[in-house]
Amino acid sequence: MGELLCFLIFVVAGCIAAYKRMNLSNTVWLLAAVMVLGTLFGEVGFLAWLLFLAAAIPLSMENIRKTYLTRPLLKFYKKVSPEMSSTEQEAIDAGTVWWDGELFSGKPDWNKLHTIPKGRLTAEEQAFLDGPVDQVCAMVDEWQINHQDADLSPEIWQFLKDNKFFAMIIKKKYGGLEFSAYAQSRVLQKLAGCSAVLSSTVGVPNSLGPGELLQHYGTAEQQDYYLPRLAKGDEVPCFALTGPEAGSDAGAIPDVGIVCKGQWEGKEVLGMRLTFNKRYITLAPIATVVGLAFKLEDPDGLLGGKEQLGITCALIPRDTKGMEIGRRHLPLNTPFQNGPIRGEDVFVPLDFIIGGPQMAGKGWRMLMECLSVGRCITLPSTGAGGAKTVALATGAYARIRRQFRIPVGKMEGVEEMLARIGGNAYLMDAVTRFSTVGVDLGEKPSVISAISKYHLTEKMRQVINDAMDVHGGKGIMLGPNNYLGRGYQGAPISITVEGANILTRNMMIFGQGAMRCHPYVLSEIQAAAIEDKNAQLDAFDKAVFGHIGFAIANKVRSFWFSLTGGIFHSTPFNDETRRYYQLLQGYSANLAFLTDISMGMLGGELKRKERLSARLGDILSGLYLASATLKRYDEDGRLQEDAPLMHWAMQNTLFDIEEALDNFLSNFPNKAMGFALKALTMPFGRRCKRPDDSLEHKIATLLQTPGTARSRLGDGQYLTREEGNLFGDLEQTLDNVIAADPIFERICEKKKAKLSFTQLDKLADEALENGWIDEEEATLLRETEAGRLRTINVDDFDHEELVAKIQSK
Repeated sequence: MGELLCFLIFVVAGCIAAYKRMNLSNTVWLLAAVMVLGTLFGEVGFLAWLLFLAAAIPLSMENIRKTYLTRPLLKFYKKVSPEMSSTEQEAIDAGTVWWDGELFSGKPDWNKLHTIPKGRLTAEEQAFLDGPVDQVCAMVDEWQINHQDADLSPEIWQFLKDNKFFAMIIKKKYGGLEFSAYAQSRVLQKLAGCSAVLSSTVGVPNSLGPGELLQHYGTAEQQDYYLPRLAKGDEVPCFALTGPEAGSDAGAIPDVGIVCKGQWEGKEVLGMRLTFNKRYITLAPIATVVGLAFKLEDPDGLLGGKEQLGITCALIPRDTKGMEIGRRHLPLNTPFQNGPIRGEDVFVPLDFIIGGPQMAGKGWRMLMECLSVGRCITLPSTGAGGAKTVALATGAYARIRRQFRIPVGKMEGVEEMLARIGGNAYLMDAVTRFSTVGVDLGEKPSVISAISKYHLTEKMRQVINDAMDVHGGKGIMLGPNNYLGRGYQGAPISITVEGANILTRNMMIFGQGAMRCHPYVLSEIQAAAIEDKNAQLDAFDKAVFGHIGFAIANKVRSFWFSLTGGIFHSTPFNDETRRYYQLLQGYSANLAFLTDISMGMLGGELKRKERLSARLGDILSGLYLASATLKRYDEDGRLQEDAPLMHWAMQNTLFDIEEALDNFLSNFPNKAMGFALKALTMPFGRRCKRPDDSLEHKIATLLQTPGTARSRLGDGQYLTREEGNLFGDLEQTLDNVIAADPIFERICEKKKAKLSFTQLDKLADEALENGWIDEEEATLLRETEAGRLRTINVDDFDHEELVAKIQSK
């Protein structure tokens, strides 16, 4: 019995050391101390010491460990590690690790999360939002843009140029606005709530495009020439990457440039002969300067180096001989300027390469670094902005629209959709706020940008689908008074661009996350690539035994979490959010542990098991979305009015994390190991549930009732109550309906009848004549009826109005 107790103490001591992540030396000394105590009490004998020393000595003595343990491990590692392409390596090298690294650690530092500063606008940025952004929103006529002109009006185009909407990222010394990423996000959110064509037109030049590439990599001459012209709107940029043969696999572009000599402006110069076929290029039809990605080859050795130089980026003026540009695509009836660009044997000087000839072959790294920033801002922000505006509009509509003599928003089926819309809008804004602050802190968060792009575009699709269901016929009948239909049509566009969502989820989030965010995986890869054998062994020894300790620690942490549910984990707040922090801490340990098990057992095969890696990516994503939600709740003052939105976002996200965890374990290739892992991580089954009906009822009520929480949800959106702003009209009608309700009920009591909430203008006349209401109340009822009819009515047309006209010159 004493020997068993001593053994248990030994195991517990080892687990404590692992849980606390003590280093190898301290762990060995701790276990040796337990052995000494056991010996003093007569419970540890010679055999036990022999076994202990057989393990401790090789681990503790560096030369023995490297010779008999590390060297065979290194040989095995080289054999089973997956081959990494050059484009994959450049993508991993391009970004930085930020909060995503904490989430992969198995023990996120929540205090560190809450010390990250809150995003704030400067006075100049706020003035831009309140001035030019509101002004251009007021100029928008969605029906004119989408159905009649298939373009923004000339007045809007000029206004955008005059007010430097395309220069938010350009530094002030070149004439740009030099706004923060946070400010850019706020601008795009407001524009997206007003017009998808407008937000796309503004978003792309401020994301992955010539302006961003020139500022980071351009020569001084290129910067001095192009950036002031871009800032003033004298040049309109586009960037051409994808083509018929290379969409999501952009690194496989077949477009080629051959280094050669040729004539340029009457002189023989060293240049490139380009052949390319690009499509899906936003702003291409009207662009004056094209950023072009291609593979550069030097078959004659004119540059004195290798023949295959790799992906290169160059700036090509629109009027360059041989350039075919101007035709348009029509992306799902959302007519932002987008089209193909082609060219065959287009000769340009070598100086057209962004950054000059020395940047030849470095284009992929340039693109990945810029994309890791731009993808954090543009699509997540347009998704969040659209969701916020749609949330308020759908809440207002559900309160105004009545069926069966009650507002449709009081029906439980509609409440379910309103809750999803509101909860997702709250989370989406939280993510954009947090992610853009990271960019402003100097991060290039490639993994976080992939998470943000994928999940916020998917959530926007769910939001718009739910909103369409609530609106019914109002949503599907296009016309000047439809504020949802075009957004519904265009939702798949954001799903597809900047890396299709299928690719992003199945290959990028976890594929890059495991490499970049795991504290040891990248170190092992880099160590194995060192040419000097001694240095290679030293580096791999440090990385691999650090990795082993990390894996053991997370196994212990996962098991402790499975037994206790994390109730002993410390949290930064001892309130209603406490449980959420504890669960996220446990799932972080689960993620780190399962990642190590998967890479250890499957090796390079994990790269091809896309659905498995996607589920691990879902866990990582959920941890990030939940972190952003908790941070937003704290930044907003931990207000009880906002608590239902926070609770919904957290509970829904935690449920999704467990769903991904459960599905990962159920589909693990080795069924016995999958069963064992499930017993270790989920011995009592699932802990988390979807948000319940009572919580969703609170959110549905919040969306239908004007108040400070509802206003915070729609903060920053274009809701001015002026003629032509459908969303502002909805807000005014909502206020009127709520104010008119008690007057209507009083009239019903006077008439001793339960009347239908219709024809309020006629009812007002009757009630005023009978002295039941005064003139002010009658005016309110008439205004309410007019607004109610504007809200529920749909457009109709003569046949000729809908037939495309062929205009003769």
